[in-house]
Amino acid sequence: MKQRLRILAWHVHGSWLDAFVQGEHEYLLPTLPKGGPWGAGRLGRDWPNTREVPVSALADTDVDVVVLQRPEELDLCAEWLRRTPGRDLPAIYVEHNTPRGDVPDTRHPLADRQDIWLVHVTHFNDLMWDSGTSPTTVIEHGIVDPGELYTGELSRAAVVINEPVRRWRVTGTDLLPRFAEGAELDVFGMGVGELNRALHIGEHRLFAIGDMPGRRLHEAMARRRVYLHPVRWTSLGLSLIEAMHLGMPVVAVASTEAVRAVPPEAGVVSTDLDELTSALRALTGDMAMARQMGKHAREFALSHYGLGRFLRRWDDLLHHVAR
Repeated sequence: MKQRLRILAWHVHGSWLDAFVQGEHEYLLPTLPKGGPWGAGRLGRDWPNTREVPVSALADTDVDVVVLQRPEELDLCAEWLRRTPGRDLPAIYVEHNTPRGDVPDTRHPLADRQDIWLVHVTHFNDLMWDSGTSPTTVIEHGIVDPGELYTGELSRAAVVINEPVRRWRVTGTDLLPRFAEGAELDVFGMGVGELNRALHIGEHRLFAIGDMPGRRLHEAMARRRVYLHPVRWTSLGLSLIEAMHLGMPVVAVASTEAVRAVPPEAGVVSTDLDELTSALRALTGDMAMARQMGKHAREFALSHYGLGRFLRRWDDLLHHVAR
């Protein structure tokens, strides 16, 4: 029987952490009185295997492995735990993002470190980051299955983008008017209130719905006929994998990891905007085709991005590093 580990991690990406803490270990989340990015704790999430630990108590807390997600956490560990990650404390660094700057020559902050494992969440990220001689591996996303909720009753496309005006070309926000020629769009996410004004597009073609809690978001997405993924340059969005789990067909820009995540029978992935717009038009107009593609999308997502596979991969690495 494998040892139950005490794992320290920060609440950085809620959807990723939601899957990560479903394992059989004890997950320690730092808290500060003011909360914030370095001491957010659970942020109200119902995670039974987690324990919030005040920063003031971390130095006296037993930790088997620390899972880092931001460069600043290296110094925080040394200060708060009085232990140096990789030397005094087994450590793993999870890189959630695609490289920025001088791609493909962007050096990772942990490049050439031999004492900390570097985990990429997609094969694309592993390919594009210059990690030097650091030990690296890929553990692809996994999510808690929301269930096959797809009805597709609304002949519209669902889009999920956080802060689309600020992030603009990165998230493909500028492409939305073009896609709206193929289907009416419903946009979910944080900071979408200024979207219509920024794009000079009417609500009859693009309706900014806003942010929703998980279950309500999944139910709302599943009522739309197709999921649109317009992103140019971010790591593989968990909302795309969630849409596939829901049983939604996908139309996606063929960048970063999308070409690996969406097989041909589950949707249309292309760099040709005309092809993508035509696919939106075809899928919103053909319920039978949309439903069939959605079935394939769910099957693929369950086998490639299921929670069980994700947790097994993490369990193996955590025990390897802890030893």
